[in-house]
Amino acid sequence: MLQTTYLRRCVQSLESAVTMLKKSEAGSIEYDVFRNAAVKSFELSLETSGKLLRKVLKPYFATPKEVDRLVFKDVFRYAGKHDVLTLEAVSRWLAYRDNRNNTAHDYGQQFAEQTLLLLPEFIADAYALADWIDQQHE
Repeated sequence: MLQTTYLRRCVQSLESAVTMLKKSEAGSIEYDVFRNAAVKSFELSLETSGKLLRKVLKPYFATPKEVDRLVFKDVFRYAGKHDVLTLEAVSRWLAYRDNRNNTAHDYGQQFAEQTLLLLPEFIADAYALADWIDQQHE
């Protein structure tokens, strides 16, 4: 059985960081701390989602090593191909990945603020993925 406990914990941490961020005064140290925590929690949640999807996809391939060789975005594309995710959800996950790749190279305030705009939909998508995995692997 696949465990979604860690993914759910990562997303809960993200939600908490976003909540605390909203309560902080823009420009304060607390705001910066919670913004940075939200961005890092987003990155961790995204990586954890990809790892879980790799495990979900293994039955669809001849060998597990085929799945292990997929690049991150292809994991999500195959999830759409095998109806694990809708095509609309795949598009959103690919956009999340693009954003995450950019955060690795641009730590600026403006870029972090752009990431924050994605978070409500990302949180919903991450929980939906965890729910789907739990339903399929009870």
